[in-house]
Order: sequence, then structure tokens, then C-alpha cells
Amino acid sequence: MRGLFVEDSTNFDQIDRAILRAIQSDGRLTLQELSERVGLSPSPCSRRVRRLDERGVIRGYCALIDEARIGYPVSVFVSVKLDRQVNDALEAFEAAVSDCPEVVDCWLMTGNRDYLLRVAVSGLDEFEAFLTNRLTRIPVVASIESSLPLRRVKAGIARTI
Repeated sequence: MRGLFVEDSTNFDQIDRAILRAIQSDGRLTLQELSERVGLSPSPCSRRVRRLDERGVIRGYCALIDEARIGYPVSVFVSVKLDRQVNDALEAFEAAVSDCPEVVDCWLMTGNRDYLLRVAVSGLDEFEAFLTNRLTRIPVVASIESSLPLRRVKAGIARTI
């Protein structure tokens, strides 16, 4: 199954893992700072980072934004069931959701629902507008179930240990 191939994680040594941990905790480290943290000189450190980039281990670099501080304090989890599970329906739904800036996460799921979304909005009025004006108008959507989280218990990033 070539499409599902995942590179063997045993190909990463302790220095690779240290590099990943360091840039996960602070993506703004200079190469000099990173090399000092992992105990390498800058040139071999740079080669390792480049190799991790090329292998797709590092998918990109970004800043983690506090959604509440920029006006989106409400998250809503939305489970969506499609009217049929065929490629054209999946593609239509995914294309429609990709155009919705309110949807910050979208997962194709197993079980009795097809998709799980996390929607970030300024309040329940904005969520209602998103729901009634966008999500319910996607032709392949059969049913929607929304859940409001009370508080986040844990937030994390990918394990590198």
C-alpha cells in the first residue's frame, strides 16, 4: 500500500528528535541557537534540518495563535453525516469546507459520522450564521450535530520523543 507508507520512525536518532523537540517549542530559534541546544555545529545541524524538511517530517513553520485574543473565543465541534459516502460526495464536502475560514480543523472519521470539524467563531451568533448560511447549504450534508466544549483540558503538538 504505497499511499499509506509512513517512514519508519526508527530512522530518527536522538539528535533528530532533539532538533524536532527544540523547533517545536520555539520555531524562531536561529541555526546557531538550535545547534547549541542539540550539541552539533551549525553545518551538520543545518543538514539534518534540511533532511527532515525534505523527508516531509517538518511540514512547515508557523506561529501558534491564541484564537480568543484575536476575536474567536468560541470553538464548536461539529459532526457531519453525508447523504452518501462516495468519492464525489466526499470531494464536494471537502471542497466546500476548505472555503470556510471558520473551520480550523476537519477530519474524515470512522464510525457513525463522516466528518468532525472544529469551528472557531466570535460567538454563537456567528456560529448560527455559519451553520445556517454555509454548512447546511452544502448539498451532500444529511445531518449535523454540534457540541460546545466547556474548557480545554489538554492541548499539544506531535510527539517527538
